[in-house]
Amino acid sequence: MNTGKVDVLLGLQWGDEGKGKVVDVLTPQYDVIARFQGGPNAGHTLEFEGEKYVLRSIPSGIFQGGKVNVIGNGVVLAPDLFMDEARDLERSGHELKTRLHISKKAHLIMPTHRLLDAAIEASKGKNRVGTTGKGIGPTYTDKISRNGLRVGDILDNFEEKYQAHKARHEKTLQALGFTDYDITDVERKWMEGIEYMKQFPIVDSEHEINHFLREGKSVLCEGAQGTMLDVDFGSYPFVTSSNTICAGACTGLGVGPNKIGHVFGIMKAYCTRVGAGPFPTELFDETGKRIRDLGHEYGAVTGRERRCGWIDLVALRYAIMVNGVTELIMMKSDVLDEFDTIKACVAYRQNGLEIKDFPYSIEEGIEPVYVEMPGWKTDMTKMTSEEQLPQAFEDYIHFLEEQLETPIRIISIGPDRAQTIIRKS
Repeated sequence: MNTGKVDVLLGLQWGDEGKGKVVDVLTPQYDVIARFQGGPNAGHTLEFEGEKYVLRSIPSGIFQGGKVNVIGNGVVLAPDLFMDEARDLERSGHELKTRLHISKKAHLIMPTHRLLDAAIEASKGKNRVGTTGKGIGPTYTDKISRNGLRVGDILDNFEEKYQAHKARHEKTLQALGFTDYDITDVERKWMEGIEYMKQFPIVDSEHEINHFLREGKSVLCEGAQGTMLDVDFGSYPFVTSSNTICAGACTGLGVGPNKIGHVFGIMKAYCTRVGAGPFPTELFDETGKRIRDLGHEYGAVTGRERRCGWIDLVALRYAIMVNGVTELIMMKSDVLDEFDTIKACVAYRQNGLEIKDFPYSIEEGIEPVYVEMPGWKTDMTKMTSEEQLPQAFEDYIHFLEEQLETPIRIISIGPDRAQTIIRKS
């Protein structure tokens, strides 16, 4: 039997690593691109041919003609936001209706899920997680508690199902004292989004993807957020509500673990985080602000300032371990072009002891142990081959490879798809 391959591409930090650009760069090597988890709180930014696009739910392979793109069962989908996103792409000349397939088992984010998101966050007071308010958490909560509304439900007796779920949410909102709202307009557009979704192939995606594999076709699984936001292995409770790690590709698409081949782990040459939660290497000084400004570190969906810091190799080693990463991709290397010195956290100091294994909690008492290296002080944005890279940058790469025991195969030196260097070794 001719069996195709499944490769997985995911973030290794706290999200925002640049997954969208890399999916777009790698797409020509694959027949199918499939998103396996997350919701419209994840924004993948892509730039090419002078245009900039932000994708929230649609896989980043949509720009390469002829490829099938699948929104898998592990994704939570907001029909109104999906409609806006898809129409924007259609207006810019990208045909979607036949190439973008939606899993029947993907769960729907209802307007009342967004209200629940706001109400639950407000009820936490000082212990807020810092959600994007898109209704992601409450939708996954409904899924796990077996109360979810799925894409397949829109094909049969939908209005009755919708009203029953809405009534249940309204009782919860009332119990939380959250009653001052009017979702009439939002709900009208949401229902328009439901009708719009019916124009796309709504499929049993697990059968479809495995059928592609039996035909010998190749699939690239695209994750959202990052490993340190995984609901099991991230910096809990300041995490997202799904499994962002490689195993999430199996459950989020219905692919057997024996089908997984390459696991591409994406990281920045430094580190960022959005929202609340611990961040051991965060910089509160002028250096942190400079990284933010040079890297344009603002949320693609929310516009929020990202917290910035030096690269954290303790967290990265952990992420590589739990994902089974086979090769690394380093993004935004050019952001550090101007720095005299570069730092990397190689261990934590906790309770007077130096540790290299990522601990149960990083909320308190963690002090990063840094190694300092000379910067390369060179503009790399126009370089086109590995041979042109400055020696100090090559030294930084080799240091990271030794520390992480994983090869760095791709280097990104700018936002455009052309600003990408594939390393020979």
